[in-house]
Amino acid sequence: MLGFAILIGFHMIGMLLQYGLHVPLPAGVIGLTLFTFSLFLKLVKLEWVEETAVFLNKHMLLFFCPIVVGSIVFVPFIRENAVPILGAFFGSWLAVTLASGWTAKLLGRSGDADRRTTARSKETSLEPRVTFSEGVNGR
Repeated sequence: MLGFAILIGFHMIGMLLQYGLHVPLPAGVIGLTLFTFSLFLKLVKLEWVEETAVFLNKHMLLFFCPIVVGSIVFVPFIRENAVPILGAFFGSWLAVTLASGWTAKLLGRSGDADRRTTARSKETSLEPRVTFSEGVNGR
C-alpha cells in the first residue's frame, strides 16, 4: 500500500507541476521523471515500491481496455479508410524495421572494427601472456 501511495503521490506532483507551471508535458511523464530521479538520489527506496510495481506490470493489459473499447466507436471510420490505414501501418512498420536493421548493422561494423583493433593491439603487446588454464603462477 505504501508503494501505491508513493506512485500516486508522484503522479499528483506531476499534475500539480503541469497545471501550475503550464509545462507542455503529460503529468505522468513529469511524475515518472521525478520518481526516477528520486530513486537515483535514494530519496525513495526500491523496496518501498517494488512489490506494487511488479503488481502493476503484471496487470498492465488492463490499462489498455479503455482504449480498445473506445476504438470501437471508430469502427465505421476504420472500415471506410481501411486501405490508407493499412498502408500507413505496413509502411511505418517496414520503415522502422529497415531503420533498425541498418542501425544494428552499422553499429555491428563499428563494434567489429573496435574488436579487431583491440585484438591487433594485444598481438603487438610486449606484455607476457598468461592464459586462464595456465594460471597466474604457471601451474
